[in-house]
Amino acid sequence: MTPRTFHAEADWRARAAAHESRVRAWTDPHQARAARGERHPVHDFLFTYYAHRPAWLRRWHPGPDIGLLGPSAREFLRHQGYREIAGPGGATAVAVDPAALPPERRAFVAWLETLLRGMQARPAFFGCHGLHEWAMVYRQDSAEVRHQAWPLRLPAPEIARLVEANGVTCSHFDAFRFFTPPARPLNRLQPTRESTPALEQRGCLHANMDLYKWSFKLSPFTPAELTADCFALAREIREVDMRASPYDFRALGYAPITIETAAGRAEYEAHQRTFCAQGEPLRALLLAVCTQLLESVSAPGQSAGNPAAA
Repeated sequence: MTPRTFHAEADWRARAAAHESRVRAWTDPHQARAARGERHPVHDFLFTYYAHRPAWLRRWHPGPDIGLLGPSAREFLRHQGYREIAGPGGATAVAVDPAALPPERRAFVAWLETLLRGMQARPAFFGCHGLHEWAMVYRQDSAEVRHQAWPLRLPAPEIARLVEANGVTCSHFDAFRFFTPPARPLNRLQPTRESTPALEQRGCLHANMDLYKWSFKLSPFTPAELTADCFALAREIREVDMRASPYDFRALGYAPITIETAAGRAEYEAHQRTFCAQGEPLRALLLAVCTQLLESVSAPGQSAGNPAAA
């Protein structure tokens, strides 16, 4: 993978500074809350569930098409995946090196390319009505509810009636796995980790939120600006996801999306369609990174198990 563009040190340092300034608007409040021992049930999720440290999100990477010039570019050699290359006019530059990918990560990139291509080809589904969060508290003992500090908007019997009357159509395994045991048989699909490439679809809020996960799992080959774009979308989605949940977050300024009503379901679907459209260019860029990587290295050998967690 030969860089198509070389950035002078002043240029790439400006990009790095702009990226850090952008993401600190998200990471600084999270770290301040953590220092005070406080938790935000909406915004902290992207740091705790995805387990990607704020320092890693602030770290700038140029992406696969950029070579970095200047003496400070050698700083990037501390990070796995970089090497020195020949720059213009005999100068030395630093760039990401796809040959540094170990076989298990190559298998992951191939798995992710299959997943993203399948999502592009598969029709989006907008009829789930956000019932996945309700299925996570369906007929559950109150002591086991995840967000103990926040009240439920409806009594438990009404939540149960809503889930049973509408049915659940959740295609996303990482949501389905948190369903309560009695809720799982009510789901029209029974997703597994292995069936993810066959079931993941663009209308799903969580599938679009996961674009952030895929962006940082491709690091350092993902341009940092793309990772930040994916994070920004995931943050918007998380807010809608919690507004449509059975929890009452009005004290935090989040008006509920009342999916128990026809108007609320229509509002939720409108958000789904918006997020689906916003996710399209991000998914295409991530797919392009996967394709570039796979074209730059020998095809990975067949691996056992599911490489999604690589």
